[in-house]
Amino acid sequence: MRSFLITIDTEGDDIWSRPSSIETRNASFLPRFQSLCEKFGLKPAYLVNNEMANDRGFVEFGRNLIARGAGEIGMHLHAWNSPPIHPLTSNDSWYQPFLIEYPEDEIRKKIELHTHFLEDVFGVKMLSHRSGRWTLNAFYADVLRDLGFRVDCSVTPHVDWRSTKGDPDGAGGTDYRAFPEQHYWMSERNIALPGTSSLLEVPMTIINRSPDLLTRATQACEGISNLPDRARRHVWPLDWLRPTGSNLTSMLRILDIAISQNRPYVEFMTHSSELMPGGSPYFPTVESVDKLYRDLNELFSQAAKHFCGSTLTEFHDRVLLSSCSDY
Repeated sequence: MRSFLITIDTEGDDIWSRPSSIETRNASFLPRFQSLCEKFGLKPAYLVNNEMANDRGFVEFGRNLIARGAGEIGMHLHAWNSPPIHPLTSNDSWYQPFLIEYPEDEIRKKIELHTHFLEDVFGVKMLSHRSGRWTLNAFYADVLRDLGFRVDCSVTPHVDWRSTKGDPDGAGGTDYRAFPEQHYWMSERNIALPGTSSLLEVPMTIINRSPDLLTRATQACEGISNLPDRARRHVWPLDWLRPTGSNLTSMLRILDIAISQNRPYVEFMTHSSELMPGGSPYFPTVESVDKLYRDLNELFSQAAKHFCGSTLTEFHDRVLLSSCSDY
């Protein structure tokens, strides 16, 4: 049975505006989303960062989720405000540097501290993970394996994040264009290649709908570093299984493609703050969030006909069992 994976980057309100002080009002809006998932037998993975793990309302929500087996709590890390604090730029709250831009000893400290904090708060081992701002490198992956993580979902196939800056003097994000579209056991030597490590990579579901010629032409424009993110999404014709408020048709088309290609999973994502009016630039009003929920109801309804709801760790276990049965 194909798996429908729901991943929620569970973080503070409107991180896009780069606030110096972060609120977590969106935590109170998550029960509505969880109820919709349960209506269709779907099991979200809430990938949690520092401020949300300190929100009492979300902690209660997460513990209840775990107790009922209705979803999963995993790890998500925003390096600039996740302790131990190590200033990297003149204004980390504004620049939001990538974790991979920090010294390796600081990277390890941040991952270890946040992982153990989440485990203490929620009383379960952290097994699933997504990096903040979609950046990953080999050292980061090594630390995740050392800490017993089983599954990562940071890879965004077809997407080159190098023109997206953290540290303004840095090299930008990770270039994922050569990475696989489908899940793979990540190589310890090269995170873009399948290997034999214990970490399963489950890339975000992103469909490249451009002809080869258009792909080459748009890639030739990758040096346009000042192109706004929204404009960039029109230049590079990629369909994400991620709601924008106006892309229900393309999300339903992704389901059809996955079924026709016999893909073992599709991975949906959104941010917890996008489920709250004004929590993001994409859903600023009550009406826009209500429209989002109408779209999600249709998407999840169609998904439930052809996919089973799985957490990231359940999908990992299914893949592992399948791998063992091949021998």
